[in-house]
Amino acid sequence: MRRPALVVVALVVLSVVTPAVALQSAAAPTAAAPAAPTDTDAPATQSSAPPDPERDVLGWENGYWYNESVAVNSGDGLNQTELDAVVARSMARVEEVRQLEFESTVPVDILSRAEFREQNREGYSNVSIENSLHQNVKYEVLFMVNETTDAVAVQEANQGASVGGYYSPAEKRIVVVSDNTTSPQLSEVTLAQELFHALQDQQYDLTSFNQSTREKHNAIDGIVEGDGNYVDYLYQQRCELNEGAEGYWGECLQDTPTNGTGGGQLANIGLYLLVYQPYSDGPPFVKQLHERGGWEAVNAVYENPPASTEQTIHPKKYGEDAPTPIRIEDRSNESWEPLDLPDSLDYAEFGEAGVFSMFMYPALETQGQTQIIPAASFFNRNGAGEINPLDPYNYTSQYSAGWDGDKLLPYVTNGSADTNETGYVWKLAWDSPDDAEEFYTGYRQLLDYRGAERVGEDTYVLPDSGGYGDAVHVMVEGNTTTIVNAPTVDSLSGVDDRIEVQEVPNGTNVTNGTNGTAGTSDAGEDTSDEDASTGDGPGFGVVAAVVALLVAALFARTRTRRD
Repeated sequence: MRRPALVVVALVVLSVVTPAVALQSAAAPTAAAPAAPTDTDAPATQSSAPPDPERDVLGWENGYWYNESVAVNSGDGLNQTELDAVVARSMARVEEVRQLEFESTVPVDILSRAEFREQNREGYSNVSIENSLHQNVKYEVLFMVNETTDAVAVQEANQGASVGGYYSPAEKRIVVVSDNTTSPQLSEVTLAQELFHALQDQQYDLTSFNQSTREKHNAIDGIVEGDGNYVDYLYQQRCELNEGAEGYWGECLQDTPTNGTGGGQLANIGLYLLVYQPYSDGPPFVKQLHERGGWEAVNAVYENPPASTEQTIHPKKYGEDAPTPIRIEDRSNESWEPLDLPDSLDYAEFGEAGVFSMFMYPALETQGQTQIIPAASFFNRNGAGEINPLDPYNYTSQYSAGWDGDKLLPYVTNGSADTNETGYVWKLAWDSPDDAEEFYTGYRQLLDYRGAERVGEDTYVLPDSGGYGDAVHVMVEGNTTTIVNAPTVDSLSGVDDRIEVQEVPNGTNVTNGTNGTAGTSDAGEDTSDEDASTGDGPGFGVVAAVVALLVAALFARTRTRRD
């Protein structure tokens, strides 16, 4: 693996490679929340708000009831007085929707897009060589960032383009990114989500959760972002009610279309596909809990958060199917050793969401010309054929279902800091041997898509021309799959001494021994979903729309807390 050396650190990276922290249950607040407004102290109508209550109550904050009018002219942006009023009323509305009380007022700062990008750039400026190598390996494993591209730089570009606002648990403040910092225009619903993250932090301490890997990060976000986006959804519904309807609380501020785009194009849709999973699967997970047991059932999940993305992709597995801890025995020779990160974990985890994203990415990358997972199956549509706004995408496939745990361990040589040549061992556990074989079936299609040539039994060489020029060996043992990667076939045994390559005739194709395409097995039998790897079947015509919708959804939903 060869990449130009680049010493940078990503704010996104910081959220997944910080030192390991023991998982602590976030305790519910010990003091009882103030009582909700009674018939005598709640406002009768939007325009006739009563006096301020003698104590802080749900649905009232800093002089404003949740359904009280505010003197705001949003057409020319908000001055500081107007912004303070909107923030206070939005806090009251979040309380009314979620039935949780703010403990303190949250400061809201306005940052220009240029200022944010500069701040973002500075945050990426001090990564170690070891951390850079780790990030490169991590996203090459998923075939999302090739060897000619720096993975941290890609994350920096994604972050700078997509963020429209965030809540910082470390700084206890909200930042709104706006083209106009003097008189900003903003979406009240977006502001409400940032406010709710502050409320979560006050009640449950967001920094207490272990989010040290991408899988752990996405698993915890199943409740953190799931709850936030479900509250967003309920908030938006109240905003759209007609005057006189039950629950009507008045109009909500909307930002302009140009302010909602985030300020640029994503550098890599694959990395965002992985990050987006809790924003899609988290809200219906929380909705189900809320409908069954009220907000008390949702609150209880903070004490026992999802242990994996599998538990939010398949909610019936929540609390029932804990992931299997993965142990990788170091079997390398004197030339190779695991990459040591002194201030962070030396391994990565992707989870079911990561495995799914790996198989889904080719459809997005090629605009549907290669579909290992059919693009049409990615959409979650209602009876009218419309995308479900609360649960837009399905992170399920035959190749990723049955995941039960995974661990990636990067390997380096003494010269990797200079040559950027690395290797890795990625071990995955599955619910059954059939699930392990199913994954391998999909993985061979992925290798075929990347132009790999089978040079030995379960050994493949990826061409330099595709940007992933390495050797890969796959072992399926019962209900585990292990993938070993090294720069050359000869160096595979240096990373794992069990590997003995038995040669096959030159030019043998990955999937069927001839010139097969993704979607075929070694025997030439079609084992893929319908329309896999075709450019004209159902789904192809909508893949461009997939990308557009996904990006739009990302911009709309990921303007949240900043880790």
